[in-house]
Amino acid sequence: MADATTFELSTSQKAAAVIVSLGADKASLLYQFMEPEDLEQLTLEVARLGMLNSEQTEAVLTEFYQSCLTNKAVTEGGLEYAKTVLEKAFGQQTATALLEKVTKSLKNRDFAFLDKADVKSLYSALQNERPQTMALVLSYVDPDKAAGVIEQLETSRQVKVVEAIATMESASPTAIKIVEAEMERRFSSIITTSNVKVGGIDYVASIMNNLDRSSEKSIFDSLGVDNAELADEIRKRMFVFEDIVTMDDRSVQRVLRDCDPRDLVLALKTANTEVSNKLFTNMSARMAESIRDDLEITTNVRMKDVEDAQQRIVGIIRDLEEKNEIVILKGGKDDIIA
Repeated sequence: MADATTFELSTSQKAAAVIVSLGADKASLLYQFMEPEDLEQLTLEVARLGMLNSEQTEAVLTEFYQSCLTNKAVTEGGLEYAKTVLEKAFGQQTATALLEKVTKSLKNRDFAFLDKADVKSLYSALQNERPQTMALVLSYVDPDKAAGVIEQLETSRQVKVVEAIATMESASPTAIKIVEAEMERRFSSIITTSNVKVGGIDYVASIMNNLDRSSEKSIFDSLGVDNAELADEIRKRMFVFEDIVTMDDRSVQRVLRDCDPRDLVLALKTANTEVSNKLFTNMSARMAESIRDDLEITTNVRMKDVEDAQQRIVGIIRDLEEKNEIVILKGGKDDIIA
């Protein structure tokens, strides 16, 4: 509910909405604990806020309540305790979403300096480190940055780093301090006071989703030989171009609206029959005819151009999924209710 009605509001606007909803007396109590610059910004947002309808107000307050309960549960009993409390209060799906947000917040606070490091700097700093050390550090950066670093490694090291991230569950304060000692010449201090979940199969799937197609294929080929079970598990958690066949027709039609026709032509040059049929059956007759005509006259295409086009289409699919405009089935775990 909160996602649907508070989509247009920024975080600052939501904070202003909470303050307005509390009333002057209660709001003044909160003001006592705020820094002057934050107070100034919040006051400005309150002045700009204008009118909110009842749905927006209820959604903002619901989100605020969930956030307060989540942070309280994590602080009092840790992530496992919080999971139990939140599942009882909101159900498993909402609890998982709230905990993912909190976990990301914890990671970003402890390793905030990594947000400022670009891919080139990260690679320069990590290229000679052990795979386990690289895995730990890359678990605290955005998946696209981690993918950028992994793409530059030799295939054998790519596999080792991906495997290390996928099998990582938690990092102890002692382990973090060791990394801090190794990285202090290149990065800011890394400080943590409690175990934080890092890495894991879901995270490595996000990294794999951001890799170029060549690196993705070579990693899976090697990992499939060394650890086929892990490779299969990672594949279940990620979406690749060929997985378009698993999408429902309405979602495919929505994706096609945002695709560049030139990308579709390039992507279909190496697509298997199932993928081609899935795309063509969801196009208009005119579009399908145009794409087929272009396919016939498009020759001598570089494989890299085909892979890049497929990756752009996959990027569109992921963006639409994040906006909840389409649904992607991952590992057979999701059920669709029409």
